[in-house]
Amino acid sequence: MALLHVENLRVDIPLEHGMLHAVRGLDLHLERGEMLCIVGESGCGKSLTSLALMDLLPGKAKRTATRLSLAGVDLLAQSERAMCDIRGNRMAMIFQEPMTSLNPAYSIGDQLAEVLRQHRKVSYKEALHKAGQMLEKVGISNPVERLRQFPHQLSGGLRQRVVIAMALMCEPDLIIADEPTTALDVTVQAQILRLLRDIQRETGTAVIFITHDLGLVARIADRVAVMYAGEVVEAASAAQLFGNPQHPYTRGLLDSIPIPGRTQPGQPLGSIPGLVPSLVGEQQGCAFRNRCPQAQQECLQAAPAHEFAGHSVRCHFAEPPQPHPQAQPLQRQGGAQ
Repeated sequence: MALLHVENLRVDIPLEHGMLHAVRGLDLHLERGEMLCIVGESGCGKSLTSLALMDLLPGKAKRTATRLSLAGVDLLAQSERAMCDIRGNRMAMIFQEPMTSLNPAYSIGDQLAEVLRQHRKVSYKEALHKAGQMLEKVGISNPVERLRQFPHQLSGGLRQRVVIAMALMCEPDLIIADEPTTALDVTVQAQILRLLRDIQRETGTAVIFITHDLGLVARIADRVAVMYAGEVVEAASAAQLFGNPQHPYTRGLLDSIPIPGRTQPGQPLGSIPGLVPSLVGEQQGCAFRNRCPQAQQECLQAAPAHEFAGHSVRCHFAEPPQPHPQAQPLQRQGGAQ
């Protein structure tokens, strides 16, 4: 049985000039120990999806779903108090900017210990000992000294490692990482990615990694879900998606990034013309049709979802993927494998 089941998830936000349908009929599933990457351009609904899973949406936002369960627990039926027990315990989140996740007035040790004591009946001393062990696990040397320090005394990379340690304190089944490396330089970014991948393999924790960087996705993903305008338009294993993308939007994203060994110097990169449609009010037809080079009359109707041996595509003209001798996934590089 899959760890996470999400069926027909919607997030609607009332605005003065209409209803914003930020997430529209999203389906996801996640196995234990799996790394699922959700990718898409800014504003496509990636972060709101993660907040909806954690039940941390803004007050005006409304979450609905046909099914939303974690390890057999119906998340839609939980009270706020019950969700507080689940958050940080069964599922945890790593945010993009660690300084917004850490309280500047409390030491690192106090904040890590508080997470464990919130969900486990342990003494402060026991919690602090576990915090030191977690800091070592995420690669922070001299953990005893670090536990006494405050967030402003640490570098950005160390703060993000502390946030990862905080997410691991209760050994959750699921970790959601919302662009956790965006604010870091490339060297530290590679270290954090390698750390997340190593922890996932060692502990069997499932990870949802949210990003807009397909280069990162190619290095760490087991499966990939591509979002556009609040919908998942394509979902497949990393090898399937990079080797044989089916949706025009996915192909456009892949064409817009340079690939070592395949993109020649001076060769122009691809681009996707046009703008993302407004999601205020009811949507008619395929949301990508105004930017799609394949758009036809049929695209005025909502695009159906096709399933081809684990490769799902939301497009009128999707066909079963055919093996292509030259279709190779992006190379996994940089030690984050």
